[in-house]
Parts: sequence; C-alpha cells; structure tokens
Amino acid sequence: MGISAIAGVLITAMVTPALAVTGLAANSTISVFENLPSYIKPDALSQTSSLYGKNQDGSNVLLASFYVQNRQTVGWNDISQYVKDALVSTEDPRFYVHGGIDVQSTTRALVGNFISGGIQSGASTISQQYVKNILVQRAEAISDPDQEKAAYAEATATTFDRKLKEMKLAIGLEKEYSKDDILLGYLNISLFGGRVYGIQAASEYYFGVGANQLTLPQAASLIATVNEPEALRIDIPENIDFNKARRDKDVLASMLKEHTITQQQFDDAVATPVEPHITEPSTGCQTAISGAGFFCDYVKKIIEQDPIFGASADIREKNLTTGGYKIYTTLDMNLQKAADDTTKYYIPYSGNSLDLGSSLVTVQPGTGRVTSMAQNKNFSEAPDAPADATSVNYSTDYAYGGSTGFQVGSTYKLFTLIAWLQAGHSLGDIVNGANGQKFNMASFKNCEGTGGGTYSPQNDAGEAGGRASVLTQFEESVNNAFIAMSQQLDACAIRDVATSLGVHRADNTPLQTNITAVLGTNEIAPLTMAAAYAGVINQGMFCTPVAIDSITDANGAPVAVPQTTCTQAVDPKIATAANYAMQGVIQSGTATPANPRDGVSHAGKTGTTDNEESIWLVGGTTKLVTASMTANVSGHVSIRHTTINGPGSGGVNSGQSRLLMWRDFYKNTADAYGGDSFPTPDRNLTTGVSVTVPDVSGLSVDAADTRLTNAGFVTSDGGQVDSDKPAGQIARTDPPAGTSITKGSNVTMYTSNGKLSSLPDTTGQSIGAATSALNGWNVTSTASTDPKCTPDTVVSQTPGAGLVNKSSTTVTLVVCPKK
Repeated sequence: MGISAIAGVLITAMVTPALAVTGLAANSTISVFENLPSYIKPDALSQTSSLYGKNQDGSNVLLASFYVQNRQTVGWNDISQYVKDALVSTEDPRFYVHGGIDVQSTTRALVGNFISGGIQSGASTISQQYVKNILVQRAEAISDPDQEKAAYAEATATTFDRKLKEMKLAIGLEKEYSKDDILLGYLNISLFGGRVYGIQAASEYYFGVGANQLTLPQAASLIATVNEPEALRIDIPENIDFNKARRDKDVLASMLKEHTITQQQFDDAVATPVEPHITEPSTGCQTAISGAGFFCDYVKKIIEQDPIFGASADIREKNLTTGGYKIYTTLDMNLQKAADDTTKYYIPYSGNSLDLGSSLVTVQPGTGRVTSMAQNKNFSEAPDAPADATSVNYSTDYAYGGSTGFQVGSTYKLFTLIAWLQAGHSLGDIVNGANGQKFNMASFKNCEGTGGGTYSPQNDAGEAGGRASVLTQFEESVNNAFIAMSQQLDACAIRDVATSLGVHRADNTPLQTNITAVLGTNEIAPLTMAAAYAGVINQGMFCTPVAIDSITDANGAPVAVPQTTCTQAVDPKIATAANYAMQGVIQSGTATPANPRDGVSHAGKTGTTDNEESIWLVGGTTKLVTASMTANVSGHVSIRHTTINGPGSGGVNSGQSRLLMWRDFYKNTADAYGGDSFPTPDRNLTTGVSVTVPDVSGLSVDAADTRLTNAGFVTSDGGQVDSDKPAGQIARTDPPAGTSITKGSNVTMYTSNGKLSSLPDTTGQSIGAATSALNGWNVTSTASTDPKCTPDTVVSQTPGAGLVNKSSTTVTLVVCPKK
C-alpha cells in the first residue's frame, strides 16, 4: 500500500509542472491526493530581536540581542551566489526542473527502501526539506511540552506516512511559490548548529561576515553543516576536520560536477583550511557596552510589560524573542560613555562597610527621551554575580528592575517652592529658618489629616538659619525655612505639584504627605526626579520619560511604541521663577562646587537625607537634565563625612561626590550639546510687594493675628515678654510696627505678661512722700554719707523711673536722715 501511494505521488510529480503551466484540472490520480492539505504555508520565522543605541553621527550601535533562535531573515540579494549554488548542487541538482519531487531520485530510493524494509534513503528535494523544517519549527513553537514533543516526533518520523505527506506538501508548495522563494525560505529557516538558524546568523556567527560576503570555501563549509548541524558545526574544534571532509568531498565536488565552479576554483577552495572566526552575538543585556546594560534591561522590561506590545506577558515575551524587532532606543552613546566613565571614576563598587550605589541618569527636556543611564556597578543577572555587578537598576522604579527607591532629601523642596509661588507668595518673602523652632503639628494643613504635638526639625548642616528671603533659604537649603513655608500651605498641594511633574514612589505606593515629606523622605527613583526637573526647566512642560524611539518588525514594518505625554504641569511664569532660584543653587548655593563655569547656564538643587544615607544633585541645562545620586544601598547606613575612593578620583568627601560627578559630566560632555539662557522671572515673583507692619500692640492675640494676616503677613508666636500692657495683650512685634517688609513675610508677635509697672521717680522727695509714692513696691533704704545732704529727703533711687517688673524688682532709696 505504501509503494502504491508513493507511486501515485510520483505520477503527480511528473505531471505537476505541466498542470501548473496549463491550468488543467487534476486527473483522478491527483484528485486522490487533494484529500490531503493542498500545500503548507510557511509560518513567520522566529527571528532575533536587536536593541540599538545611537552614535552622535546618527549611526546605530548594537547593544544586545534577544532570541529563542538566533536568526536574521534576509532577502535573495543579501546571500552570496556561492551559497545558493552550493545548496542546489549538493542537496538537489535537479531543483529547478522538478515539480517538488525528484522522480528519478525518489524512484531509486523507493526501490532501496522496499528492499531494506524501511526508510533508509529519503532522496528529499530542497522543497521536501523545506516542508520538514516548516513542520519542525511549527512543532517547536508549541508552548505545551507534551504537545510540542508529539508534533516534533511526527514532523521527523522515518515512516512512509510522514514521507508521503512531505511529498504531497512539497508538490503543493511548488504550485504556490517560485523556486527562488523556496530556496530563500530554506536558507532562512535551516539550523546551522546550536541556536544558530538561517544563513545570515550563521555567516555572522561562524565567520564574522554577512551572508552576501561569504567566500566560496566559507559558503561550502556552511552548506556542509546543514546535513548534520551538531556534528559538523565548526565552533567545536574537533568538528572542523569532519566539516572540511564533507565540504571538499560532497559540497565542492558537487559544485564542480554541476559546473557552478571551475576546476581552479575547486582546487583553490579545497586548499583553503576551514578557519572559523566565531563572533558571539550580543545575547542579553550583560553584553551591552559602555555600561548600557541597565538601560538595556529597562527597555526590555518596558517591552515585557507594556500592553502596546501584546495583550499578555507570554505574547509580549514571544514578540521580543522571536519577532525580529529592530529596537532603536533613545540612548546617546556619547553621553552614555561619559556618564559610565564619570560614575565609575568617582564611586567604587564598594568601600569599607559600605555597599555604595550610584546613579547618573539624563533626560532630554521637551521630549522625555532618556539619553543616558549609568551606575557604578556592572549589569549581571547571574545568581553568583561578583560584588562589582548587580541586576538592580538604581535609576528606575522597582517594576522596571530598580530598587524601592531612595529618599531624595532637599531635592523635594523644589515642589514646596513651586506650591509657595502658586499660592501667591514670592522668592523675596521673608521666612524664619532658625534652628530651635517648635512647630505646632496641629497648625499644619493636610487634606489627609494632621496630628498633634510639636515638631522640632534641625537644619541639615547645623546652620543657625534665621530670617531670610525664600530665595536665600532655597539656595542654602534651610530645612526649618521650608517647614515654616509648608505650614502656610496644604501638604496635599505640595504633593499635587510633585505628582503633576510625574513624581511617584519607586515602589508604586502613594506619595506621603506628612510634615517630613517636605524634607524629602519619600523614596523615589533618580529617573523620576530627572524627568520632573526636566519638566520645570522646560518652562513647566513635563514630558513622561521614554526610552524607545522606534521599532520595526522582521518585515521592516513599524511597531507601535510608547509615546511621551507632555502636559503643562506648572505655569511658565512660576517655572521661570523656580529656575531662577535653581540657578542660584549652582552659582552661589549648596551646589557651587558643581558649577562647570563654562558659559552654559545651569540650574539644579542638592539633596541630602538624614545621616547622608543618600546624597543628590538634580538639574542641568535646557537641553539635558541629570540626576546624580550616591547612596548606601544595603540598609540605613550613613555615608556622612566618608572619603569615597573612586578608582581614579583619589578620594573625595561623600557630600562632594555627587557634585563632582555632575560637574564633570556636564563640563566634559553634556555642555557640548548646548543650553539656552534661562529667562528673567517677573519682578513680583522675585521681590514681592513691600507692606508696612501695622501697630497691633495692646490687641488680643487673635485680633493682632487677624490684622497682620489681613495686611499680608504670616504670624508666629514669640511667647511672653515683660510689658506694661495687660497680660495677654500684644506687647510688640518683630519686625516692629512701621517697618516696611515684603508681603508674605513672617511677623513674630510677643504677648505681654502684664508684669511691667511704672516706677515713679522719688528723688528729692521727703521720706514720707517717697514711701507713699512707692506703696506696694519692695523698697529698701540706706543712709546717705553726704554731710551736705538735705535732711529727711531721698538723695537717689535705684532703679530709676520707668517700666519695671514690680514683682521681681527691689527699689533702693538713698536717704538723708533727719538732723
């Protein structure tokens, strides 16, 4: 029965070319085989996806590849003619004349197999082999292991049934596709050993050249491999002699026989040794150059998680590892190398008992494009990675391979400053940043509720603080000044400013709004802070970060990618004022050592957490904004006053490291990208309006508070002082009544304790009169020794007339006794 079926196929094969040309209906023999599928349609091949950064000249740099099968599908003109001739000459010399089955070879194999009682010889044409490869790939694409195993066994079984099906499908294949298309499909699908599939990947891996650059000996060596991919692959040294033997005796000899090469070409090729030049593919992010492994992993996780790339995680992973994506990212290799070199110059992998982590990540204002992402360790997902490597990306959120974030310290004060300006205040307003203040917790506004008790924060560097403009307090980063400012705002308004600029906690929990949040206790990723500051520097227009410029699929068609979303988060006038304040930080404030002083305008803000567990500088130019951060990444351990001995830095103080990294990155590289001058802010946002402090002495505390508030001032309680005003009334203010100061400034009210009384002057009075005048006072007297004094009179009085605390004062009279 098997012989009869194959005979029918042979008859079909002999008449197929004629039918294909004339369009005649199939005869009864062919009709029998129409019960089988008419032909097999090749599936989309599993192809390697490649991820690229970009050089300054616009050329692409391969960072990493992702694949299940290392394959790059190429076109007909991208393959050397030597490859095509070698394949046809060796595997199927009558390929261009038969109809899918070589009748002559099949008949010969049929007789041999019949005599042997099994399938000893397949005599498979290229079309038949292509059908088999399609079925094998289809089986390998099945996710269920048992179903995959069964499908693979069926596709490779040495049975008459499988052979019959293969023949029939090969005939149908040739009805639908041209010979060149079938040959090209075979070269793109074939296995060349290991996970190397297709002629292009094989050429690059084994010889380091494209398939169109293969020499005759190289082409013959690769075609020799497809016969037994594992036994003849030449990346295993002991296979090379076997490969050369098949190359010379089978492939090259067949080419000579079929007259596709000359005798001289044959002789020269045989004399050429098999010399592989193994070029490992950039598999996975650990191969990325210039420390770009963390950025690569960030992009990979975006593709794995964003629904734009597929409805489920399995689909997205399959698209990445089999879809032949060309992923063109936002990474600027010039900036990336500079960031990587700078970070690793200043910050060692670890030091003493510290597990140091450092990040230098840059965002482009106006586009949200992430142009560099570096840290002081190498990228590795290996479970036994050395101490200088990690898979944790210090720049990103936890969901994208990052940590749970780092406290951002005073860099968060920018959001309080913006909320302050939005509430109608100015940079010129005077606030009290003195140490030792006790803030009444109940006096703070918070949409999420407030607590009781008092709060006594300290200024970070122990500075005395004092009364100064908001601009000065921002430049010097005075903690108590910003606590005092937040007391006049709603904590949720500050949070809303941050949220509008894309700020969120790295662990995706809600931003905290407690009183300490103003000082930067929320744990946030550096990329998030860089993007937020880029929004302010971009005149308040915030753009969400993006890491992918474009993607094309295996056919060159565009693939939808996440797009940045830009929103006017902050009024441009207020953003201009905030940028003006940030310029002061770089020029004369806490970030002065970071100033590149190269003629480019810079703006930014420093941040230091309690005990310097993390230290920051975020800011940049109108073209590039960078977050520079160093922290102890293992537990809450201070790095304050620690000398950080980077590989080339010679040792710098911990607080200086974030500043010098930022400075060098801009001075040596980033500032070459330019930067516009920042516009001048409106005067009313920098100097405010001067208002005269009204006289509230003698008023109750509530009445005085109302009058001062209505005049545009913020009040604070200075406590009780000695005064002749009735107890509980306002004795005086600081600044005093009549002083002209900026509207919105703080005015301290001092309450009378009622203990001052008017002490009369009794000098020259008689002793009786003086005693009567001082009735109720604690009086002592002493006799005068002046012989010329007037008897029975007061010679002098201590203290003299004036306002005196009656309860604590003793009045001493010097009297002239009676004669």
